[in-house]
Amino acid sequence: MDDAERGLPRAVVILVAGAAGIVVVAGMSLAAWLVGPLLLAMMIVVAVRPVSEWLRARGWPSWAATSVLVLIIYLGFAAMVAVLVVSAAGVADLVPGYADRAQALLDRVGTLLSTVDIKDPGKLLGWLGSALDVLSGIVFLLSVLLFLGIDAATARARHDIVAADRPRVAAALVSFAGAVRRYLWVTTVFGFLVAVLDVVGLALLGIPLPLLWGVLSFITNYVPTIGFVLGVAPPAVLGLLQGGWPLMTWVVVLYCVMNFLLQSVIQPRFVGDAVGLSVTATFLSLILWGWVLGPLGAVLAIPLTLLAKALLVDVDPRARWVNALLDAKPAR
Repeated sequence: MDDAERGLPRAVVILVAGAAGIVVVAGMSLAAWLVGPLLLAMMIVVAVRPVSEWLRARGWPSWAATSVLVLIIYLGFAAMVAVLVVSAAGVADLVPGYADRAQALLDRVGTLLSTVDIKDPGKLLGWLGSALDVLSGIVFLLSVLLFLGIDAATARARHDIVAADRPRVAAALVSFAGAVRRYLWVTTVFGFLVAVLDVVGLALLGIPLPLLWGVLSFITNYVPTIGFVLGVAPPAVLGLLQGGWPLMTWVVVLYCVMNFLLQSVIQPRFVGDAVGLSVTATFLSLILWGWVLGPLGAVLAIPLTLLAKALLVDVDPRARWVNALLDAKPAR
């Protein structure tokens, strides 16, 4: 029985569904401090869970495989924090040497840097509050990672139960997990290639801390479409302070040739083949999830779009036509 036979016009169905979607998205935006870390933790566990499955298949007890899974997650997070701390220390040592040049440049363009005043107690309290918010967010994320990592041991049993009652839902979730892992693999490989090329190029140009900017390029590669812009800004500014406009221009040219070619031309084709999303769908997902969850939403844009597609499109045969609008290579 279709909508018209039930007395419910299709236009009403579309409007109600649209209104419900807006309410859900608005609710996620208001609770971004909670939803963002939860989704990030889920994506991390989904990405590394095959490790524990591989260990169990070779006779490891469940508790040992789960412990290894949690240990890998925590060590990876600790390594990232260590890199950021060391990088921040390197930048802090580098900044004083460019203070005079930066001030001269600001004076030359008529710009006054008056927003930073360490003598203002209000600003100090604001910075302290921001630092505490970041710290609490990290503690929350680590806690969620621990709990999800433990529950990953029973993921197979949970899948079998869901498959017995809702086979399409189970199949959609399995497809989602596989697509997320393929996306992370492709993005990591391209991010590593971009980082190596950037480090070599920046070192040849004489830009300080080339390894730091290579790490930044690797991280921003997980941000679809605009990651290139986020990665080029700091070394370009540093090139401006060190060698003026010519050196800055060379840095931008270097990134345009290497990063733009790999990240914006070649990589999207591989990502599209890996996850089945068109370039337009990827870009729109970046805008949507970045607006809903902030910077973390931009990083998780493609995995979250894949999750929404699995739960709203793949589980319903009547919604297969939506794949024609999302797929990178729609089949007839």
